Amino acid sequence: MKNKYVTLVETQQIESIVKYKVKEKDKQGNEVEKELTRHIDDFQIGDTVDVHLRILEGAKERVQIFSGVVISRRGEGGRSMFTVRRIVQSEGVERVFPLHSPRIARVEVKRTGRVRRAKLYYLRDRVGKATRLRERKKGGVTVPGAPGSDGKAGKGAAAAAPEQATS
Repeated sequence: MKNKYVTLVETQQIESIVKYKVKEKDKQGNEVEKELTRHIDDFQIGDTVDVHLRILEGAKERVQIFSGVVISRRGEGGRSMFTVRRIVQSEGVERVFPLHSPRIARVEVKRTGRVRRAKLYYLRDRVGKATRLRERKKGGVTVPGAPGSDGKAGKGAAAAAPEQATS
């Protein structure tokens, strides 16, 4: 259980991580400090995402992309984590990322998945095409013949109208 002070501190810490500074060398060899912003799309369980990770190799910094399906999210505020699973050379690889880590440069949603569970651990036992998830549609779902869906009457009123016209 969190109180309002802990929540206030966490939100300030999260906002400070949104922008980060990177040191690079320009063409003349001088060190230049750039300020970059993090872009994290809203994602849910079952979405296929690309996680762009900043990796330091000596004095150089590069971005590595880890793409896969989000199988779980846990925690809240600054402690929130998410797990991404992908298949590499017919072997399942899972990686847990802190959502507000300064190492994460970007999280891109490539495909949305429609699921009915909070944790997709059952995907660990599946192989091949059995691991596919249905696509989540954008916008609302319209049911044909439902009253109020398109301004017309439902099935019952539509079926009663032809009987009156024939009599």
